[in-house]
Amino acid sequence: MRALAVEDDPRIAADLSDALTAAGFRVEGTGDGEDAWFLGDTEDYDLVVLDLGLPGMDGLAVLKRWRANGRAMPVLVLTARGTWQERVEGIEAGADDYLPKPFRMEELVARARALVRRSGGHAGALQEAGALSLDTNRMSVAVRGVPVQVTALEYRLLAYLMQNLDRPVPPTELLEHLYGDDDAREANALEAVIARLRRKLGQGVIGTRRGFGYFVETA
Repeated sequence: MRALAVEDDPRIAADLSDALTAAGFRVEGTGDGEDAWFLGDTEDYDLVVLDLGLPGMDGLAVLKRWRANGRAMPVLVLTARGTWQERVEGIEAGADDYLPKPFRMEELVARARALVRRSGGHAGALQEAGALSLDTNRMSVAVRGVPVQVTALEYRLLAYLMQNLDRPVPPTELLEHLYGDDDAREANALEAVIARLRRKLGQGVIGTRRGFGYFVETA
């Protein structure tokens, strides 16, 4: 899962990145409003954590422009002020959730996971499709009830496929959500991860629709 953390305080930004990475997200960050607007408008994210007090362009203006342009990714808004008027304004601008500072990182991660689950049509932490089940709170994987040990990268791939059960996910899209900008986005790297997962999970879990992409078998 791919997340954008928009926060101009370096300490908070580092803590956000660490907490979201530990929760299974591939995190990109910026502390500038103009940069945030451009990234959110041109890249596909599964989650955005957006501080309102930003240089360049304030977070509320960034959010309004995203929504006006049809960008529908879940957005968790952060603010140091936290008045009820500001919360209402943020929600009306298109925020999916609101967290005033100071906050506990554990609460932010829980809210982030809930937003991603809801955006994928899942109500609870346990996600099941066919033989595969994922617990997004524990970041654990099981096949037919038997736990399977996976790497962080393998978990992110499975979590993204589970978020997109209604369609095969193209390799180029998976690569964007799995690897950072400094990593090689090569098709053979993705194929190697898929091959490892198929060995671990067994047959009938990850399918391929030739010319379209990969999917989790639901039957």
